[in-house]
Amino acid sequence: MPLEPFTLLMTVYDGDREEYLRDAFRSAVDEQILRPAQVVLVQDGPVPPELAVALKELVATSPVPVTFVPLAANRGLGPALDAGLAASRHDIVARMDADDVAMPHRFQVQVPLVRAGADLVGAGLLEFGTDLEDIVGLRTPPSDPLDIARYARLHDPFNHPTVVYRRSAVRAAGGYGDLPLMEDYWLFVRMIEAGARVVNVAQPLVYYRVGAGAYERRGGRDLLRSELRLQREMLRQGFITRPQYLRNVTVRGGYRFVPTAIRRPVYRMVVAPYGARRNRRQTGGDAAAPRNAV
Repeated sequence: MPLEPFTLLMTVYDGDREEYLRDAFRSAVDEQILRPAQVVLVQDGPVPPELAVALKELVATSPVPVTFVPLAANRGLGPALDAGLAASRHDIVARMDADDVAMPHRFQVQVPLVRAGADLVGAGLLEFGTDLEDIVGLRTPPSDPLDIARYARLHDPFNHPTVVYRRSAVRAAGGYGDLPLMEDYWLFVRMIEAGARVVNVAQPLVYYRVGAGAYERRGGRDLLRSELRLQREMLRQGFITRPQYLRNVTVRGGYRFVPTAIRRPVYRMVVAPYGARRNRRQTGGDAAAPRNAV
């Protein structure tokens, strides 16, 4: 019996850069040991000419079939991903951002776990700056399903650019929806609540680009509004208690509101290392980390 195929889902918008898109696409398709059977490439609204040229070339030269989904107007990440899911021919779907780089064995590690019964599989990632030699951080998520559920009450338990999931499980939870800047976290909470079988691979499988504006994007009024809406929804659904809601609004809301100069060291000291510390406690020793990871 042939192995179940999978779809790679990517979205592109006018803020993406064509050279980053080319690197991301090739790393997730051409250079993979286990290649997707289909790529769904969603263009979320109008893009600059150079990005449009890159998209056309990637569609024409891809070694696997590409389904191109152009959206007339920018609808945001959640609606764009829902449009991409609707165009996916296969139930197993792997996510990839248009400015990150997948390690060649990424799908070889994750896809078999979904084939074996998981509904949602995430992984660790390495944060990089100017190039792949410039490793500036390691994010190791909790791997045990119970720890994932506990962790989700304060933090997003999955690194969204690394996930592979069952489209049927995503749809059963209501899809991404439209909660700007928090759509993935809210989806994962609903999947956990719906009984989805979830797991994380502790090892990093994706290089995550950390640009100059990365810490600015983790704050601001728009993100604060989405944060407060997310916390209200989690409280309404019973995923968190009122004391947890108040804690989250104070801790997470405060983190969104502080100046970038403060947000960056807080993230580096508290947020990013959390999963790595938990993983070390689970294994009784140091979690394996690639050379140069910090």
